[in-house]
Amino acid sequence: MPVDDLGAGAGSDRSLRRALSVIALGVRAEPRLFAIAVTGSVLYGVLTAGMAQAVGWVTAHQITPAIHEGGLSRGRALIIGSVIGGVVLLTTVGVLLRRIGGGFTVFNVGADYRRKVTRQYLRLPLAWHHRHPSGQLLSNAHADVEATWNIFMPLPMSLGVLVMLLAGAVQMVLIDPVLAGVGLVIFPLLFAANAAFQRRMSERVTRAQQLRAEVAEVAHESFEGALLVKVMGREQRETSRFAEVSDRLRTAAIRAGRTRGTFDPVIEAIPTFGTLAVLGVGVGRVASGAVTTAELVQLAYLISVLAFPVRAFGWVLGEIPRTLVGWERVNAVLQARGSMSHGAADLGQGSPGARLTMDGVTYSYETASDAALTGSGATAGSADLPASGALGAPIALRDITLDVAPGETIAIVGPTGAGKSTLAGLIVRLIDPTSGRVSIDGVDVRDLAPGALAADAALVPQSTFIFDDTVRGNVTLGAPVPDAQVWAALRTAHADGFIARLPDGIDTKVGERGATLSGGQRQRIALARALVRHPRLLVLDDATSAVDPTVEQAILAALGAGTGAMTVVVIAYRMSTIALADEVAFLDEGRLVDRGTHAELMSRCQGYVDLVTAYAREAAERAAVAADEEPSDPVEVTS
Repeated sequence: MPVDDLGAGAGSDRSLRRALSVIALGVRAEPRLFAIAVTGSVLYGVLTAGMAQAVGWVTAHQITPAIHEGGLSRGRALIIGSVIGGVVLLTTVGVLLRRIGGGFTVFNVGADYRRKVTRQYLRLPLAWHHRHPSGQLLSNAHADVEATWNIFMPLPMSLGVLVMLLAGAVQMVLIDPVLAGVGLVIFPLLFAANAAFQRRMSERVTRAQQLRAEVAEVAHESFEGALLVKVMGREQRETSRFAEVSDRLRTAAIRAGRTRGTFDPVIEAIPTFGTLAVLGVGVGRVASGAVTTAELVQLAYLISVLAFPVRAFGWVLGEIPRTLVGWERVNAVLQARGSMSHGAADLGQGSPGARLTMDGVTYSYETASDAALTGSGATAGSADLPASGALGAPIALRDITLDVAPGETIAIVGPTGAGKSTLAGLIVRLIDPTSGRVSIDGVDVRDLAPGALAADAALVPQSTFIFDDTVRGNVTLGAPVPDAQVWAALRTAHADGFIARLPDGIDTKVGERGATLSGGQRQRIALARALVRHPRLLVLDDATSAVDPTVEQAILAALGAGTGAMTVVVIAYRMSTIALADEVAFLDEGRLVDRGTHAELMSRCQGYVDLVTAYAREAAERAAVAADEEPSDPVEVTS
């Protein structure tokens, strides 16, 4: 929803109804805690109004007689202290119940909705995440959830204030209807001032909330690309970019602060003028004998005490715009469609190696415009799609049919943009095909129960992520894996040597994103992370690109040796790596052009030959050019 629309409508009946519906969700989530908060608020409201009654009674029956007697006796002092102290104590209990109940309501409902948002992130397909910046997702899960439910802090007090106002108004009318009329005039004025304040603040608060998300997005992106920023010398640009959006947030916050600064003195002054008006009229009423001095004190006290809690309505009204904006953003995530469906099938205890089958698999990436038209996380399509998807999205893979036998190693080879990484994502079901079928051991991966595929298939992507944890923590990811199994995985990944030389071995912390490790070391730890789970199908998406060629060959040889049973799909570029595979599949422009052994493809597929020999041909050409440029006779150098 556009900011202007939401801001303009926040004070309307429609916005109020929407806010009440959001509040109802929170109440249903924590009914007992909210009831405790409201009970405490009502107790506070009744006793705050009752304090005026107590003050009036003490003035009439204890203080006035003491003045006439010429002194305050110990007995009267004890009565005064007991009455006032008892009311104060019970009021304090009410305040504690209200704040504790309201606080727990905010934190519990907030925690519940943060879990709902993050679980939804896990359910939504990768295509949905491609369209949403990670900074925005962090803002949805934190700042927007917080903005949605913070209204439960002032809300219980505002409900207690209603009771307080009713009790106070009844007392005023019973004491003196004339003075009550004078005093009660301030409350419509307060409500009118609060309503005007709400209308002015609505747009400003809404804008500031959305800018907080933008600041989070820019900051997160800068942190993620810190290395690139420094290497390319773009610190000043990133600083300027962050400063620009921060300045916009500051400007929005200042506008909101100015509005609050304008209205706060007015709202604070209204009760003071009301109290002065009551005292001015009350002097005449006391002189005429219509009311006593004690009753005038009681009335003036009631007005001064009741005026401040009325501000609670302003606090609630001030939170409504943030609540609505936060809820719109959170609910957009919760209502997002395109989550992957699962079946109940299990792969069971089959052979140590899994059979991989792809039948007519086509995949087209969904663009933002496609998402707007379909409203879902998956784009419809068929194997007969044209060069682009039905909605204009480019097709990454087209009609791929592939069968990999258990225990076989297949190399996926192709030029940049051929669809190799997309193929890897389809195998482990990071994405679902637009059409066609991906099967493991004859079972469609879409029919598998949640977690069933992850138990048998592992992907080591080309971009390696290392947590700020120990080597053991990065390999096991918190799973109860024996150290012997961790070391076995590290040996297979040829990482045991450098790990053993670390100060604390597998208990060495490697820093954020593995800052203390080289690129090849990080890749080998990531490979061990997959191997420690003993997958039956291992997919390596250029996962050893930073590893020395000799070490890479040793790793692939170890994967093929071992038990000789693991099925391996490796996306490869190096000739030495490709030659180790049992079979090679050559992709070009999203199509499976040819498949066979390396020798077979070298003999019949010119595109494959051109690709895998490109580096050798380029090196030969450079050598030939260098040879041609060498002088045939010595060159005489003169000084």
